[in-house]
Amino acid sequence: MAKVRKRGEQIRQFILENVEQAPHDIAAKTAEQFGISRQAVNKHLARLVEEKALVMEGQTRNRTYNLRSVAAWDKFYRIGESITEDLAWRELKPALAHLPENVVNIWHYGFTEMFNNAIDHSGGSQIHVRLEKTAISCVLRVLDDGVGIFKKIQAALALLDERHAVLALAKGKFTTDRAHHTGEGIFFTSRMMDAFSIISGSTYFKHSYAEEEGWLFEGAAPAQGTMVAMRLSNRAARTDTEVYAQYTSGGEDRGFTRTVVPVRLAEYGDDKLVSRSQAKRVLAGLEDFKVVVFDFTDVASIGPAFADELFRVFANEHPKIELVPAHANTDVQDMVNRALHARTASA
Repeated sequence: MAKVRKRGEQIRQFILENVEQAPHDIAAKTAEQFGISRQAVNKHLARLVEEKALVMEGQTRNRTYNLRSVAAWDKFYRIGESITEDLAWRELKPALAHLPENVVNIWHYGFTEMFNNAIDHSGGSQIHVRLEKTAISCVLRVLDDGVGIFKKIQAALALLDERHAVLALAKGKFTTDRAHHTGEGIFFTSRMMDAFSIISGSTYFKHSYAEEEGWLFEGAAPAQGTMVAMRLSNRAARTDTEVYAQYTSGGEDRGFTRTVVPVRLAEYGDDKLVSRSQAKRVLAGLEDFKVVVFDFTDVASIGPAFADELFRVFANEHPKIELVPAHANTDVQDMVNRALHARTASA
């Protein structure tokens, strides 16, 4: 009997850890994982609902399951009323009680960076902070009523489209106030969280842990201000210092020296990446790094001028920077190799 009970706990833990990604078909996914019937899974689902770990909605074919919130914290702050990110953190921290120290440290960094950004950059009047905690993870949202982060970057860089602002953010060192900010907060916060997203205007940017590239979508309805949403497992094993180490130099130089550039974000609509001007948009600000990884995920092709600007012209102008192409398909890699060959031939 002990063995049966242990297996039952494994099944229920699997459900809790996967229901957010599969609210409609968690029963089928669990049955497949453990080689049991849907009826057996339904008994575990019913128990989790009875224990108030899950919420069930709908009937039969339309039934969905979601994690039940076990704690929630919600507060509005007026910008300009002597509120600072450390004071807000002190009020939020008790709601994260009993989480492991490494998880709390990640939340400390991510929340204070995003809250400070809203204070210093939003141009708004208030910040809304909402925390939802379940048995598996926490979701924290920081929403301001300002001008919108992507519109502000678009204006600062004179970009044609606010979606191009995502590319500037993704590199990791862009800030509209270099005298007071490093521009690293969003980059590192997005890498620490299980899921990180920014919704502003009609633009939506998302990054997931262990995936170097970001995704860019257009929303159907423009969102006022900026909302940053962060999700982190309550049992995440990583630490904030481990994430820093992935993008910093060893030895005495602990600077932020390595970045990953999601090249797809330079695309505009159906336009392919063929021109030098597009390449220069990708390259802007990269002279501050020692290692630059160009992530070509979802890039079907690039033109010879685009490749030449990245891997010959920029490479010759910055010989101490290591340029690394990643996730390139055969067509893209052929263009990269052509540019690298031209650089070698002209050396």
